[in-house]
Amino acid sequence: MTATILVADDDAAIRTVLNQALTRAGYEVRITSNAATLWRWISAGEGDLVVTDVIMPDENAFDLLPRIKKARPELPVLVMSAQNTFMTAIKASEKGAYDYLPKPFDLTELIAIIGRALAEPKRKPARLDDDMQDGMPLVGRSAAMQEIYRVLARLMQTDLTLMITGESGTGKELVARALHDYGKRRNGPFVAINMAAIPRDLIESELFGHEKGAFTGAQNRSTGRFEQAEGGTLFLDEIGDMPMDAQTRLLRVLQQGEYTTVGGRTPIRTDVRIVAATNKDLKHLINQGLFREDLYYRLNVVPLRLPPLRDRAEDIPDLVRHFMQMAEKEGLDAKRFDSEALDLMKAYAWPGNVRELENLVRRLMALYPQEVISREIIESELRSDVPDSPIDKMGTRSGSLTIAQAVEENMRSYFASFGENLPPPGLYDRVLTELEYPLILAALTATRGNQIKAADLLGLNRNTLRKKIRELGVSVYRSSRGA
Repeated sequence: MTATILVADDDAAIRTVLNQALTRAGYEVRITSNAATLWRWISAGEGDLVVTDVIMPDENAFDLLPRIKKARPELPVLVMSAQNTFMTAIKASEKGAYDYLPKPFDLTELIAIIGRALAEPKRKPARLDDDMQDGMPLVGRSAAMQEIYRVLARLMQTDLTLMITGESGTGKELVARALHDYGKRRNGPFVAINMAAIPRDLIESELFGHEKGAFTGAQNRSTGRFEQAEGGTLFLDEIGDMPMDAQTRLLRVLQQGEYTTVGGRTPIRTDVRIVAATNKDLKHLINQGLFREDLYYRLNVVPLRLPPLRDRAEDIPDLVRHFMQMAEKEGLDAKRFDSEALDLMKAYAWPGNVRELENLVRRLMALYPQEVISREIIESELRSDVPDSPIDKMGTRSGSLTIAQAVEENMRSYFASFGENLPPPGLYDRVLTELEYPLILAALTATRGNQIKAADLLGLNRNTLRKKIRELGVSVYRSSRGA
């Protein structure tokens, strides 16, 4: 029998688009502009799946969802919203929605989700405490952040191991903490350890603890991070800096769920969720013999790549407001940024990513007496932060730079960020990978996701392009067809 889809949205254009698309896909469709009619249909036992907007004239869908799940717990509900925040995605999951789609949405993706929802066994809704609804741990409404929110919402009630990758300053620990704070282990501890910040010969002791007399200076028994994180989440930051001996011990924990302290003999059972993070290319480290391949696959159960700030520049105004509010709560005077200042910040490359932006906002709030932060102030600060910055006198990224010059400028800033030290080994392959991703993404975007045209534009064989899309995790651009 043909499935019936119930659609509720107060936007007539959206209703028309959905009606046409779902009908072409072979579904029966019933359309309404309000929650009251939708609830009447559901109460009468009509419909096999619901697609609803959050904000409707008579009722919020999040208020309606608990009644739907109580009356018909097997009925899948897809929630759409133009309020594209992390908390919207989490609340949709918490209220029992099958999935969440930010507006504007991709019709092809929507129809695919509907197909999966109708075919899959029904899932039980997860619950979060009511007092956890008002926070905003992650900020941004860009398409890249929307996908991260959706992935996190799906992972909240699982114990799957997560591998977070991304450049320094993109917020890897913040994502890990959000996953913990809004997940089923939120009542347990969140423990973080940075492998790059601990002497290599002490990492095993830090992770697993040690017994009295286990080594010179071990005068007492010491608990490790695994014991401290029992029942909660252990965040292993900069996992690429973990020495091989510690990697072997960690692999045993992931395989057998137990470990021994340094100097101990009795295995200790452990119940922690592992979230790992790195800004390094672990596959390159594997090829160099510096990282265990079997450990990589144990950690990389769910990969999540955080985009650099330059790839989600549209989020900068929201992030600036967020950091200003934080600074005001700490006692700094309120300020505002004029539009030209924000435009300049959106044009900047942000080699330090969100961390660099936060530091800049705090510095501006603390040091400048002006109520309005102007373009000239931003230009001066960015020039002082990055010598030979590609921001020209007009306050925009210089259009006269060749690709080679732009790469040179970026690499100069990259080396400068390490001070007197050198970057980690493997720079050549890492730079090529970093260049490949935006190049392929730009070609796919320019050709509206047409891989044949993109391959021709790049001068690649189509199979080669497909392989690179998979290897690099490039999100293929699709037209939303007006939705």
